[in-house]
Amino acid sequence: MSQSKFDKAVSIVQNLPKDGPIKPTQDEQLYFYSYYKQATIEDVNTDRPGLLDFTGKAKWDAWKKLKGTTKEEAQTKYVEKLLEVLTKADTDEAKKFIDEINAA
Repeated sequence: MSQSKFDKAVSIVQNLPKDGPIKPTQDEQLYFYSYYKQATIEDVNTDRPGLLDFTGKAKWDAWKKLKGTTKEEAQTKYVEKLLEVLTKADTDEAKKFIDEINAA
């Protein structure tokens, strides 16, 4: 997996309109978050958020589960998941994004 494919995938995920036709599920969003963190920072390096921070804990726990995953593997999983989400969406915009990733 090339750095450019990962960078293109990150750009697409971060710029998807919240009310657009391509809507990753909450689980998919958590997947993208955790694999992004693992690919850019590697193993979790912060304390687990407090008891009432449910979203923060879910994100931290998802990232913690990836401990030991290499940067390259995390980048590959991130891109593969986005391609899966885009293929499932099956819109013209999704097809354009797939082409952009494959060309990167």
